[in-house]
Amino acid sequence: MSPRPEEEKMRMEVVSRIESVIKELWPSADVQIFGSFKTGLYLPTSDIDLVVFGKWENLPLWTLEEALRKHKVADEDSVKVLDKATVPIIKLTDSFTEVKVDISFNVQNGVRAADLIKDFTKKYPVLPYLVLVLKQFLLQRDLNEVFTGGIGSYSLFLMAVSFLQLHPREDACIPNTNYGVLLIEFFELYGRHFNYLKTGIRIKDGGSYVAKDEVQKNMLDGYRPSMLYIEDPLQPGNDVGRSSYGAMQVKQAFDYAYVVLSHAVSPIAKYYPNNETESILGRIIRVTDEVATYRDWISKQWGLQNRPEPSCNGNGVTLIVDTQQLDKCNNNLSEENEALGKCRSKASESLSKHSSNSSSGPVSSSSATQSSSSDVDSDATPCKTPKQLLCRPSAGNRVGPQDVTLESSQTVGKMQSTQTTNPPNSTNKSQHGSARLFRSSSKGFQGTTQTSHGSLMTNKQHQGKSNNQYYHGKKRKHKRDAPLSDLCR
Repeated sequence: MSPRPEEEKMRMEVVSRIESVIKELWPSADVQIFGSFKTGLYLPTSDIDLVVFGKWENLPLWTLEEALRKHKVADEDSVKVLDKATVPIIKLTDSFTEVKVDISFNVQNGVRAADLIKDFTKKYPVLPYLVLVLKQFLLQRDLNEVFTGGIGSYSLFLMAVSFLQLHPREDACIPNTNYGVLLIEFFELYGRHFNYLKTGIRIKDGGSYVAKDEVQKNMLDGYRPSMLYIEDPLQPGNDVGRSSYGAMQVKQAFDYAYVVLSHAVSPIAKYYPNNETESILGRIIRVTDEVATYRDWISKQWGLQNRPEPSCNGNGVTLIVDTQQLDKCNNNLSEENEALGKCRSKASESLSKHSSNSSSGPVSSSSATQSSSSDVDSDATPCKTPKQLLCRPSAGNRVGPQDVTLESSQTVGKMQSTQTTNPPNSTNKSQHGSARLFRSSSKGFQGTTQTSHGSLMTNKQHQGKSNNQYYHGKKRKHKRDAPLSDLCR
């Protein structure tokens, strides 16, 4: 949930649009950012706090509201003027990005508070992580807005600072501390142990707790400390939590989170049914699909591809170089595919030529046609070496030992006479003879290939080790174009 660079860029564009409207009305006005966007402790759905400094007898709330509507910077129904609030502001929602903006006038404390937060963040490195999780936790329960009784960002930050200042362990403030333990201890303190009725929070002078009775003595008549009293370190008489009238609901939410997380890290947690599928922090915090979709949309609109190209080494230059390399790889891949297609066609032509040449040996035209129709054995196993071809019998017609011991010349003579004179009842022997003659012609074919087509046989020789396994193990069926794929592989 921490801020991304593209989210910061988008928010700066929103500020620029609003600032242009303000400058058109009052050219000498000064627009400054404060709050969570200034400190970097903002969520994807957090608002932007702006303050306008200028010289007016009466705050020009309605004048600016009319100008924002006229320039269509904000949605028509989103612009609201809260002139009766303790700090009068204009609330709006940007029409393009849907980012909420609060605009105030001549409020110095907001800018000073942002500087104070930055100083404490440097002193306590754990603060950003702790505060972002707590803000998301309160946001999901509608307890993050002051005007609805919740705790604002500034009050929540001061509570976290007081928690670290008064923590009994010294290792709680070191950079490599256990953030999960600190989160559980924060929920335990403000959900169970802190006395909201009698105790207040003070940040100055290293931090301390103050009794509300003592605080009330220094207040004007008719004023008393609020339920959540937090002394403003920039203005001692100001109660930061005075508008958080729903502080008890926040206390109950903290107590609930403490119970859930304590059970999640207990020794019996491994027996829970959802222990494997749900994270510990996911038991109290959920990121909705709406927020995830919104962040994806921001990344597409203001991500790396839409950033201006920097003048020196940067992400934009790296992205362009990577894109060019990707295009080159795609072109090379297309060329290799085209070359592979040509290789396949040439190999097919070469195979058909050699098959026709091998049929001119001491076999009849019928047996040559049968042998050249495919480069596979009768059991669909590719023929490999001459030795294997001569020693392996056909799967469909096994021969006896007397046939194996025949001389090659006698075999050729018998085959020729069988094909011309034998009756139909000798078909099986004829087929067997054809298979053996095909093996003899394959021997000559391989010899010819080694002399005239060395490049093709080189690829086939590299396959020799894997080819031998077909004859030492279990028989396996192969496709008819297996030799062709071996030649072009």
